[in-house]
This record gives sequence, C-alpha cells and structure tokens, in this order.
Amino acid sequence: MANTSSRTLRLLSLLQTYRYWPGTELAERLEVSPRTLRRDVDRLRELGYPVTANRGVDGGYQLSAGAVLPPLLVDDDEAVALAIGLRLAAQGAVSGIGEASVRALAKVVQVMPPRLRRRVEALRAATVPTIPGGGPTVDAAVLTTLAQACRDEVRVRFAYEARTGDRTDRHVEPHRLVPLGRRWYLVAYDLTRHDWRSFRLDRLTDPVTTEERYRPRELPAGDAAAFVRGGIDVAFAPVHAVEVIVHASVAEVRRTTGNWATVEEVDAGRCRLRMNTDNLNWPALALGSIGADFEVASPPELVTHLQELSRRFGRCTEKRRHPRS
Repeated sequence: MANTSSRTLRLLSLLQTYRYWPGTELAERLEVSPRTLRRDVDRLRELGYPVTANRGVDGGYQLSAGAVLPPLLVDDDEAVALAIGLRLAAQGAVSGIGEASVRALAKVVQVMPPRLRRRVEALRAATVPTIPGGGPTVDAAVLTTLAQACRDEVRVRFAYEARTGDRTDRHVEPHRLVPLGRRWYLVAYDLTRHDWRSFRLDRLTDPVTTEERYRPRELPAGDAAAFVRGGIDVAFAPVHAVEVIVHASVAEVRRTTGNWATVEEVDAGRCRLRMNTDNLNWPALALGSIGADFEVASPPELVTHLQELSRRFGRCTEKRRHPRS
C-alpha cells in the first residue's frame, strides 16, 4: 500500500478529472478500505479542496469546479510563478518537458481563482514568447483546453486551417498532444472523416470541449509521436534526408534534438543521428548546440551549408579582431 502522502496525491489526481467517482471504485483504485478513503477525503478538505460527497449505497465523491489553491501547498505568488513557468516550458523553452508541463498547467489553471488568473494573463500579455528555431507560437489556452479534453476523454470542436488555407470546422476525440521539433500537434480521431488525424496547433483556433464522453479507440501506430512523424513524412516529402555521426552519447544528442530526430548508438563514444528536413539551418543549429565533433554522411548539401556558415562566422570574427580605423 502506498504511504499516506502519495496516496492522497493519487486521490487528488483522480478527483481533478472532475468526474463523479463512486466510493467503491475510488477505494479499489487506491487499494484501500472505504473507511481509509473517507479519511483521505477529509485530509483533502483540510487542505482546502472542496470535495463533495453523496452518501448511501451509490454514494461517491467529486471535486467542485473553481476550487482555490490550498494555502498549505502554495501561496498566491508561488501559484502565479508556477503557472508562468509552466507556460514557458509548454512553449518549448525547456527541451524534454513540454508535454508534462502542459498536463501540469492544465491542473494548475483549473483550480486557480479568477484574481490569480488575471495576474497570470497580465504577465502573459506583457511577455513576448519565443520558440527555439523560429517555430510558430501556440496559445497556452489552446494547449490547456486540449490537454484537459485528452485527460477527461471528452470530445472537442474547433476551427482548423489546412496548408491550402481552407478553413473547416472539426469534431474530434482527442488522444494526445505531441511536441515535435518546433511545432505542437494534436492526435485525434476525426468524427466527420471517420479516421485518425494529426492537427498543427498553430493552425487550430477556438477549441471548445463538449459534454460528450467517449471510449478511447486504438491508435494505428506504436505511439502518438510515431503517428505524427508518419503523417509528416507522407505529406511533405522532405527535401533533405540528414545522416550524421556524432561523437557523443545518445542521451547527450537527444537532449538537443528531442523527438525530431532518430538517434542510435554506433559505439561507446559515437551515435548516428538521422532527420528529415526542408531547411538545413535546423540540423546546423542542432549540431552546433550539441557541442561535439561530427562527420556528415549525407546529404552533400549539408556539408556545403556548414562550410558557408563557417566562412560567414570567420568573416564576422575577423572584423572584430581588425576593426576599421
């Protein structure tokens, strides 16, 4: 059995779906007795979470919407700082934690009182967000709405602009949010086209969750990231297939490239990096950021591009060494 603290956090995580939980089902999930469950619910109430209870044979529990943040966990300033930090991480400022940041941000915003939401929105409005590599920005409100829909398994409606510029209204069952390279994608089952689709979030506007719950379908891919990559490869036929031998470990390379490249070990001190791209600036930036020696296996255009960058940087540093009199 889990200790009291971790069990209480698990209970809170279940209640924050805002669905109604029968007491017997909650107790089974937590592997505790109904009496222990009641004590854990009382502990959450002491922390400030308004958990409502229905008594009787069919009794159960539900967390009321609009709950304030418990003062014993974080104060107002910490709550605002946490929300801002998660927004920045969700936009790709910190490699490797974007998806987890969105899930956490959805929970924080959901229980944040209006006065704190206004402070967060004021800070957001006065901040110019950036995406490493010059990718499009995504509204954090869109991210949190879709993250909550994925978590709660409810259908979503939104407007979507295709590559051709055509705008359509979509009705989907959201599955997962996927950060890949410089963009965010929603993997969902399209109820109009009766098939799986991936949607770029920078082209998606006005998402609205419905009251329609659904039973998750089986995704026709190993995972959501693989599904998005497959769709991109088919739709765009990248101009350059990059392959580079990097003198660094797989872990070091993945910290820079994230999910946008395939990395496999060659030997103890080297790995093979592969990526498809229509712009050679991205692999050049990634290779420079890794901070290790490398050899380009293909394409020859990448070698030419790196040579030109080297000459350009050389000219810039030479001008600094010998400024005009």
